[in-house]
Amino acid sequence: MKDSVLAKRLKTGIRAIPDFPKEGILFRDITPLLQDPRLFRAAVRGFAGLAEGRIDHIVSIESRGFILGAALAYALGAGFIPVRKEGKLPHKKLSMSYELEYNTSVVEIHADAVRKGEKVVIVDDVLATGGTARAAVDLLGRLGADIVGIWFLIELDGLKGRRRLAGHPVRSLVTFA
Repeated sequence: MKDSVLAKRLKTGIRAIPDFPKEGILFRDITPLLQDPRLFRAAVRGFAGLAEGRIDHIVSIESRGFILGAALAYALGAGFIPVRKEGKLPHKKLSMSYELEYNTSVVEIHADAVRKGEKVVIVDDVLATGGTARAAVDLLGRLGADIVGIWFLIELDGLKGRRRLAGHPVRSLVTFA
């Protein structure tokens, strides 16, 4: 697949860190992209360009997803809903455990975060194996949300995480093999 002009531009702000957080993992660090106001703005505009129709909430996953999701929610005039690591939300919540490519974890959402039928987009920084995004999809399904998109800054195509999100419209601004 040929990179778009936007993807080529965004890739200039993404560095590869080998063996982080553990040996054998190639971590894609978006810190340089976030530090560059033009690239950060281009990423948010790239996401905003994916929007079709009304979106009630942007749902983002801790922690880098919060940065992108909050900026996008602001740009679209939508609400922002955090999906957090276990034990971080103070109110009644729903929990979901999932597997990452290098460990297991639990994420939570407030039980009153979304009303049935509200249109939401899930936004996160990286689609790897799809475990975290799948957990967010399942939590939102339990709340009755209408998931109109699942958007990632980066997709690691070789890990086939998109398969775990089958049946949902998945989009990525940048893809790495």
